[in-house]
Amino acid sequence: MKSGMQLIALGLNHRTAPVEVREKFSLSPDTIREGLKKLYKYEHLQEAVVLSTCNRSEIYAVVSRGCSNALASFWGELNKTECSQEFFQQYTYKYEDEDCIEHLLRVTASLDSLVIGEGQILSQVKHAYAIAQNAGATGTILNLMFNRAIAAGKRVRTETRIAFNAVSVSYAAVELAKGTFGDFSNSSVLLFGAGKMAELTATHLMSHGLKTLYVANRHIERAEQLADKYGGKAVDLNDVFELLDKVDIIITSTGAPHYVIYKWEMVHVMAARQGKPLMLIDIAVPRDVEPDVGCLAGVKLYNIDDLEAVVDDNLHERQREAIRAQRIIQEEVDALLERFNYLSMQPVMAQLTDKAEFIRERELKRAMRKLPELTEEEYKVVDKMTHMIVRKMLRDPMRMVNNTAGTSRERVLKFAIRKLFKLQEESIDE
Repeated sequence: MKSGMQLIALGLNHRTAPVEVREKFSLSPDTIREGLKKLYKYEHLQEAVVLSTCNRSEIYAVVSRGCSNALASFWGELNKTECSQEFFQQYTYKYEDEDCIEHLLRVTASLDSLVIGEGQILSQVKHAYAIAQNAGATGTILNLMFNRAIAAGKRVRTETRIAFNAVSVSYAAVELAKGTFGDFSNSSVLLFGAGKMAELTATHLMSHGLKTLYVANRHIERAEQLADKYGGKAVDLNDVFELLDKVDIIITSTGAPHYVIYKWEMVHVMAARQGKPLMLIDIAVPRDVEPDVGCLAGVKLYNIDDLEAVVDDNLHERQREAIRAQRIIQEEVDALLERFNYLSMQPVMAQLTDKAEFIRERELKRAMRKLPELTEEEYKVVDKMTHMIVRKMLRDPMRMVNNTAGTSRERVLKFAIRKLFKLQEESIDE
């Protein structure tokens, strides 16, 4: 990596910020995409990837060394929130250079997740990287780092048993409900949402013998698809509150940017239930259920942060595998650092190769003007021969350049090569 550049990860997650803070920094793919397209406005921000999930909001960036304030400014504009220094100290973390690399690899391998071993984070990192690439916000550094992180995530899942018998957020939600209701053979559940999380929740519910499943979603056709798959019934959002005096449990996991269940609505629902208790489990970020709903008599309201106790019960086996996974992470970090060392030598290597190729092509054209009788096949033989001469002449210098990358000899060797071959000076990578 060029000496004037710095890798930084800035973010918050389930360990540093409660859900009421995290939901304010939950970003849609469209918001992220549009924000990254404006990266050029920040002079000291060279590359960036934004990762936003229910349990974390992070920016990985390449910045001019000593200019991390540019990243904080970008964070604030992206989230349309002015963050004080106290906010950053209380809720966020920052990792630099090697620590940044290790953090991303741990995130991608699910070692930093609420649920160690969960499978969604790898695809979420892939999606975040794809958005940044399509927005033109990545370059050599983050392309190398994210490709290595994704490969490391796959290695951890295939070479360890960290994902074996792993719980998920949806599993934890069902376990939480099971603690109150036992089995679900006499219970009815309403799912708000029909996405991946809702589908996983439905799977766990039905495996425990759920009697009745209802699915409500903004797009009724998606609700119908999910309900049909599990023998449930789709409900139009306009009719959903007529149903709430009948169900035992409501589990919400929509992508709505606002509450879908408000206290004033639930006051009428609880009156109609005539004292029958109701459990609500809100696993969405931003939250789907207005927090004051939990103050109503007969209501038990849980959010995603309340699932941690359930997750901890299933943690011991995966912690042993996490030790093995960490060894893989360290191997990948070391390999990536070695690649970054070579980047510092790439400009001079490219200049030397380009100059040699320019001379080869020029002399080949001169020779061909004196040999007009050569056939096309004969020309190819000569062209290949000159190409191989240049390649073999440069092989040893290139190896020496690679071997000195990141060492005390690097600067001296760069200077010598530029002087010997009269290459252009490039102070930016010194």
